[in-house]
Amino acid sequence: MVEKLSRRDFLKLAAISTGSLGIYTATHFPKDEQMGIARITVSWIGLYPEPTFRTRRLTELHRDDLIPLFARITSDDGPSYNPIWYQVADGYIHSGHVQLVQWHLQTPHRLLPEEGTLFEISVPYTRSRSSPDPESRPFYRLYYQSTAWVNGVEFDHEGRAWYRIHDDTLHVSYYARAEHLKWIPPEQLSPISAEVPLHAKRIEVLLADQELRAYEYDRLVMRTRISSGIPNLEPQENDIPTATPTGHFYIDKKMPVKHMGDGHLTSDLEAYELPGVPWVAFFHETGVAFHGTYWHNDFGRPKSHGCVNMRNEDAKWLYRWSLPTVAPNEVLRIGRGTSVIVI
Repeated sequence: MVEKLSRRDFLKLAAISTGSLGIYTATHFPKDEQMGIARITVSWIGLYPEPTFRTRRLTELHRDDLIPLFARITSDDGPSYNPIWYQVADGYIHSGHVQLVQWHLQTPHRLLPEEGTLFEISVPYTRSRSSPDPESRPFYRLYYQSTAWVNGVEFDHEGRAWYRIHDDTLHVSYYARAEHLKWIPPEQLSPISAEVPLHAKRIEVLLADQELRAYEYDRLVMRTRISSGIPNLEPQENDIPTATPTGHFYIDKKMPVKHMGDGHLTSDLEAYELPGVPWVAFFHETGVAFHGTYWHNDFGRPKSHGCVNMRNEDAKWLYRWSLPTVAPNEVLRIGRGTSVIVI
């Protein structure tokens, strides 16, 4: 049986003061046995009686439902590229389209640098608005661990703080509740292995293995699974193929936050809009980049429009490790940097 918490009950549970989040509640497990919470990242996924797609689907769970998890299971039935499943109250869900999330409400900052500073969404999601008013026009939902460039704080008629977020693609501002965003201090953005010279760092992307490797000289220092571009060489609507290009490149532009997608200002949850993509390192003239990913957890097979999707923590490490170095107060750094080999 799938249940939803009422708005009142959820606000008591999560202490989130605006918005309503759906949650699939535990019916067979006490709360202290939960291992975490997952957010559904696509229109729907199936709930199954066993950790395999071979069984009959019991029901559907929908975008932005929040699901208590009780165990992480490696299924013998795979799929082979990603055999991880989660046990939930009444069955099992595959990990590919869930995001592990947390609630970390913040104390709002009342003074911010005039040029802005970097924040990260610290709750499962929050709704952005056209003005610092919960009744104003809704825009995007901003998701856990996505980033935002905040250049102001304003207050509504009840004295609640809202951050003004600059959108780098549309060059507009919108607002989100300040307690839902966590400031990223400069020490969390400091370079990794800064003493290693430019020529001694390189990144290799192995498309057949869906794997990224980073080297200092010839020593492997990082290895992780990725999701590269869907292997279609035919130009799409934007005249760019979805396949990740192969060859020898260099990181030439880095941004801590980037709005990707069609570039429309909308509240449609099904629109192809990805505001707040974190830890972006471009290496190809068509805009192909390494970046964090909050809309799937299905690494090990191609899924992107050409970019190299990475787990957020891995993308942040690569962003800090690779060159050129981005200062904490910068939204863009351009310069020839770390070597990238895609094969």
